[in-house]
Amino acid sequence: MENLIYTIILLPLIGFLFNGFFGKYLPKVLVGSIATLAVFSSFCIAVSLFLNFDSDSQPVIVKAFEWFRVNGMQVNFGFQIDQLSLMMVMIITGIGSLIHLYSIGYMSHDTGFYKFFTYLNLFIFSMLLLVMGSNYLILFIGWEGVGVCSYLLIGFWFQNWEYGKAARKAFIMNRIGDLGLLIGIFLIAQQTNSLDYISVANNAGVFGMDSTIIIFITLSLFIGAVGKSAQVPLYTWLPDAMAGPTPVSALIHAATMVTAGIYLIVRSNFLYTLAPSVQDIILLIGLLTAALAGFYALRQNDIKKVLAYSTVSQLGFMFVALGLGAYTTAMFHVMTHAFFKALLFLGSGSVIHAMSGEQDMRYMGGLRKYIPVTHWTFLIGTLAISGMPLFSGMISKDEILIAAFAKNPAFWVILFVLAAVTATYMFRLYYLTFYGDFRGSEEQKHHLHESPLNMTLPLIVLAVLSVFGGFFNLPHFVGHGHFSFLNQWLSPIITEQGKSLHETSVLAVDFTTEMLLLSLTIIMFFTVWFIVRNIYVNKAKLPLAEYSGWEKLSAKTLYDNKIYNALFVKTAEGLGKVLRTFDKNILDSTAQFIGDGAEDSGRAMKKFQNGNVENYLLIMALAVGIILIINFLL
Repeated sequence: MENLIYTIILLPLIGFLFNGFFGKYLPKVLVGSIATLAVFSSFCIAVSLFLNFDSDSQPVIVKAFEWFRVNGMQVNFGFQIDQLSLMMVMIITGIGSLIHLYSIGYMSHDTGFYKFFTYLNLFIFSMLLLVMGSNYLILFIGWEGVGVCSYLLIGFWFQNWEYGKAARKAFIMNRIGDLGLLIGIFLIAQQTNSLDYISVANNAGVFGMDSTIIIFITLSLFIGAVGKSAQVPLYTWLPDAMAGPTPVSALIHAATMVTAGIYLIVRSNFLYTLAPSVQDIILLIGLLTAALAGFYALRQNDIKKVLAYSTVSQLGFMFVALGLGAYTTAMFHVMTHAFFKALLFLGSGSVIHAMSGEQDMRYMGGLRKYIPVTHWTFLIGTLAISGMPLFSGMISKDEILIAAFAKNPAFWVILFVLAAVTATYMFRLYYLTFYGDFRGSEEQKHHLHESPLNMTLPLIVLAVLSVFGGFFNLPHFVGHGHFSFLNQWLSPIITEQGKSLHETSVLAVDFTTEMLLLSLTIIMFFTVWFIVRNIYVNKAKLPLAEYSGWEKLSAKTLYDNKIYNALFVKTAEGLGKVLRTFDKNILDSTAQFIGDGAEDSGRAMKKFQNGNVENYLLIMALAVGIILIINFLL
């Protein structure tokens, strides 16, 4: 098994090295095939491990080598395969291989083809390192690797100044969160004298419930999660990340980077169970993020921007689940979200491909006639995220709603409204894109065509998963919990205290109440569907070039970028100018003065260096005399 674990993480690294060194000289199809095969092979190995694993299996720790020792603490470079890491590995490599296959067609005409697949493989390797590492330090290495790869991929078309700017923004904002994560890791090491997950979990008893140190540690880790998973206030980088090629958007938004924060908190649930006050903060941040992003998505006209804010909103839902202590529910939504969000992004890429690069929905319309496979698969993704009964998104989101109701009915009301908002902007996107008359140019209309098989096949696979993916964890009222497979699978990862608290709260919601809440959710879904269809199909309403009132605030995202620029960017730039002035006028002047003084004194002393011993003796005698006089006077 050890060799298989090594192989999982090494195959994407080999793909990265091979294409990095030789990809320039190879045919595009071979480059894409090697990169895709490397990730898909890792997926197949992960599936084989999954088949030999169950909920009772003990973690498999593979020690590659002893990394270092400090102050009696031994840190090994190794990997840990357990129920949580294995789940993440299958999501990363499974969705990742589909995105790689899709990219072969999408990037076929790009001059940087081999570089793109080189970066993709490195991205997958970094993400696998993050989730498979056996301790927090290896997680941090993978965490930073993902950050570097996101910079390379978001700014892939760096010739465009705005795209390069978006990449730098993502990189810098993530570094803010990374500082918090690093502080948290240092504190864990200091308090427990260990960094291994198992050892830290076993030593978690040194922390008191809601003690100052555990609050500080969990908040520090949470800051890291906020940056990587795009929560308020470090969320503005994610919509701007749409500057990268669409497969990059799918990879970042669906299967890899943004889920790292959720993974970190679930992996550290033994710490967060001891900090209920921090869990409350996570809950509130999740609600605020979901609300803001949902509002912004209502009046965006860029198809990828709508999906980007949708991702931020869905991440908010996941953090709400984490704040409620529903760790398995959060991971369940991570999984279903990976299915339908990858489908939606790749579907949008197929639309953009057909539209000759156009992303503005105001110039689309009626595309269902021209790209039928893309249309039907995109519809499935829209239904899944909007809450179609029995589709994956509905089942996982409903579990979050029930957990929220168990905590406080007010939270359920907020999430219910936000779920309605999600359905509203997604159906708006769907109808503006695929219904009505075509609003583009004649040249674009002439170019309209369905994407090739290597792009549509991933759409079909993801569509199937978006429909049936929710059956991995059916609600507890179905068969009295016997079909809650994911709950059973992740049970060893969650602390007994965490499980008991969550189960007690959820079971407090009786069957009748739960059925009533579920019925309201279903009624809401069909009501929103009917209203939006009536507006954009029957009445044929079109998006405006300029909005007013609340619509303008939504389209302009409450001017958050301007506010951020005013509060942070301009402040940083002003501080930089002040420091530059200080450096130039004071530090440089001081250094110049000292240098000039040294030079002048050197010239003066040169006159005394004439080689006459008598002069040297005279100077020495004068110096001694002056010292004696001063000593006598003092």
